[in-house]
Amino acid sequence: MKAWFGNVGEIDQQRAASGKLYGEFLRVPALSAGLYVLPAGSADPQRPHHEDEMYYVVRGKARFRAADQDQEISAGSVLFVAAAVEHRFYDITEELAVLVFFAPAEDQID
Repeated sequence: MKAWFGNVGEIDQQRAASGKLYGEFLRVPALSAGLYVLPAGSADPQRPHHEDEMYYVVRGKARFRAADQDQEISAGSVLFVAAAVEHRFYDITEELAVLVFFAPAEDQID
């Protein structure tokens, strides 16, 4: 793959149609990316990953905890979490939509 172009709205529609919270839209050996959406008031079920991870908050409001750090987040927030660090979104007051980037590409567990 030499290039990829997309639209967050279309990516969100595809993810919603799958019925899943997370929808991957890009995968190459060095990187994978997806859209993660959590409804207001929901709990974040994720566990630590084997890869470094970066988040960009597209919309919503919540708090985010990674190890001993805690931060209020909203649209425009950018977050980094090193591999194997415990982390999660909580106190989700507005539907949260987050672009997620894993490096290298996330392990796929079926």
